[in-house]
Amino acid sequence: MSRPVVRAGVAALLALTCGLLMVPAARAEIVDLKWNNGVFAHKGSIAPKKFLEICGKLGKSENVGWRFSGNAPTDFNIHYHVGKDVVYPEQRKEIAKAEGTLAVPLDQDFCWMWTNRGTAAMAIEVQLSKTAK
Repeated sequence: MSRPVVRAGVAALLALTCGLLMVPAARAEIVDLKWNNGVFAHKGSIAPKKFLEICGKLGKSENVGWRFSGNAPTDFNIHYHVGKDVVYPEQRKEIAKAEGTLAVPLDQDFCWMWTNRGTAAMAIEVQLSKTAK
């Protein structure tokens, strides 16, 4: 009698383990910056302890107006890489919304990044608009 119970217990454990392995893990999201007539918009959510990063190539002859709003505070930055160094033209902590203009200083890939340090998912809306200097 104990064998069927052991088998049922092992089968239940395997089913539970397989089920847990099939649950998609919360992940960070990286979005390619694709302009539509000089405008980019993104609406989504950021999982707890994860980030959203929007990156794309910009030219030094451009300005990018940006704004975002979320339903919870987030750490925000605009950055680019020079070798192993990271340069931050903009960096703010624990804000739910902000806006500004990036005067692009050089031809480079730039990233807008939001980090959700909270324990619940947060909603976010982002708008970027590109103009000539």
